[in-house]
Amino acid sequence: MTPHALLYALHLLAALIWVGGMFFAWMILRPAAVEALEPPVRLRLWLGVFRRFFIWVWAAVVLLPVTGMGMLHMGFASLQGAPRYVHVMIGLYLVMLALFLRVQALQLPELHRAVEAQDWSAGGQVLGRIRKVVGINLTVGLALVTLAALRPLF
Repeated sequence: MTPHALLYALHLLAALIWVGGMFFAWMILRPAAVEALEPPVRLRLWLGVFRRFFIWVWAAVVLLPVTGMGMLHMGFASLQGAPRYVHVMIGLYLVMLALFLRVQALQLPELHRAVEAQDWSAGGQVLGRIRKVVGINLTVGLALVTLAALRPLF
C-alpha cells in the first residue's frame, strides 16, 4: 500500500465515521428514541450517545486535515496548485468543525446541566437546538462527500 493510498483510506474512514454517525443519529436513532422512550430516559441516552460519538468525531477532526494536507502535498505540491473543489472541501470542513464545536462547547454542557437538574423541558429544548445544528452539519457533510465523489473540474 502506498503512502497516498493509506492517507486516502484514513481520510475516507474519518469522513464516513463523522457523516455516517450523524446520518444514523438523525435518521434512525432519534425517531426510534422519540417513539420508545420517555423524556428523562431519552435525554440520558443522548448524553451517552454524544459522549461516545464525540470521541470518534474528535478523531475525525484531527485525521481529516492531517490526511487531507498529506494528500494535497503528495498530489498537488501546494494548496495553490490544487483544484478549486479541494479549496471548497477545506472550507466545508471548517464549517462542519465550527458547528461541531458549537454543540460540543456550548450546547452539550447546557444539556448536561438540564439533565442533572432533572429539568426535562429545558433539556428537551436544548436537545432540539442540538438536533438543528446536527441537521445542518449533516447537510454540509453530505454535500462535502458528494463534492469529493464528483471531483468537479472547476
